[in-house]
Amino acid sequence: MKEAVMRRRYVPDLQRFNALCEGNYRRLVQLRRLAASDGLHATFELRDRDAYFGRVHIERQQQSRYTETLLLEQIHNSGRWLNDPHLTVRVYHDAGLAEVVSCYRDYRIQAVNDYPNRSMHHPDEKAQVNAFLADWLAFCLRFGHVAAEEIAWPV
Repeated sequence: MKEAVMRRRYVPDLQRFNALCEGNYRRLVQLRRLAASDGLHATFELRDRDAYFGRVHIERQQQSRYTETLLLEQIHNSGRWLNDPHLTVRVYHDAGLAEVVSCYRDYRIQAVNDYPNRSMHHPDEKAQVNAFLADWLAFCLRFGHVAAEEIAWPV
């Protein structure tokens, strides 16, 4: 006689998720101060001494009174790396939150996924993608530099 294995459905930890999104908001605000920006686009390089990790491009895709949608992508000069980040992030200025809404070709990340599923997303895919954003933004803050030619010097 086989015992039926009961799988418990994943329930998101909203307190932890909001803390993650708050941290992402703070890191994103710091990063945008670092980048050379024209208001709609911001760019900076990632490097550590002689090691070059590529450029990060931030583009504002949409803006309203309290929110904006940003495209964040990392591009390496010799073409795209296998897993260059390409994320769409919704920024809620009134709440101080930044949340990934799409990643690569996934146009909408579900808060909870059944498992297994056709795309093989994890049950907590949204939390994992936002945790990745936190790690990547921290990396960008550590190794981000504005190229000298992009700094507007006063005349």
